[in-house]
This record gives sequence, structure tokens and C-alpha cells, in this order.
Amino acid sequence: MARGRRPRTPSDEARPAPGRGKYYMISVVAKSYGIHPQTLRLYEREGLLKPSRTEGNTRLYSEEDLRQLEVILNLTRDLGVNLAGVEIILNMRRKMEQMQAEINEFVGHVRQELQRSSAQDAEADASDQALVKATPAPMVKAPDRAKEPVAGAKARDDV
Repeated sequence: MARGRRPRTPSDEARPAPGRGKYYMISVVAKSYGIHPQTLRLYEREGLLKPSRTEGNTRLYSEEDLRQLEVILNLTRDLGVNLAGVEIILNMRRKMEQMQAEINEFVGHVRQELQRSSAQDAEADASDQALVKATPAPMVKAPDRAKEPVAGAKARDDV
């Protein structure tokens, strides 16, 4: 193993070929950020950047890679963090983003459960707050009263 290189793990495998979006070659990225292309290669070798590659093995940097590079340059240039520290910070940020996503998912599930239980409670409260509490009686068909004589009608016919 060459000095300064880390062994590759399955998660370090090269990303798939680029799809949609803007991609930049190493020379363009190096010139626009004022760094040497060898620095970008070092960041890739250290696992800090993972640019996509063409079939001809040319590095292509996506917008996401450029955001990552800006974070790396901010940490190293402005804050004086060494590359080992940068790696730790980036890993911690990645873990925090994962945990935040898990928390958001959990909060969503809790909200759904609260809505479901409050809907059930509202149905139960409606019957508890009624003015007259009565259980619904079964429906019974009333007898047909048209066929029965009216009590006062017969008395009038007799007169």
C-alpha cells in the first residue's frame, strides 16, 4: 500500500457514471477554486471527495462535490483544520444528517398517531358531551293508523 493511502472499503467504491446536471473537469474546478489539481486528487485519495468518472476515467465534479469542496476549503483555509480533522467533521455531519432524517421520520409517525387517536377521541367525546345520554334504540315500524278508527270520529257519526 502506498504511503498516505487508505485501504478501499465497499463504501469507497467509485460512484456511478454521471447523469443529469452540471459536471466539471478537474482543471476547471482547480482553476475556479484557486487550488492545484493535485490537491483535488489528494482529497479524493483521502476519501474527502468522490467525483464521478467517465468511461475514460476522467474525474467529473458535480454541484454536490463542489459544495463538499467548499466545506473542505473553508475548514482547511479559514479554520486551520488538518485533513484528519476534516474527515472527522465530515463524518460527524453525515451522521447528524442521517439522525435528523430519522428524527423527522419519527416525528411524522408520531403526528399521524396523534391525529388518528384525536379523531377517535373526538368520536368518543361527542357521545360523552350529549345533553341526553341514550343508547340508540332499534328501529321499529309503527302500526298503520289509517285503518284504525279515530276515537272522536265515531261519536260524531252517531249524532
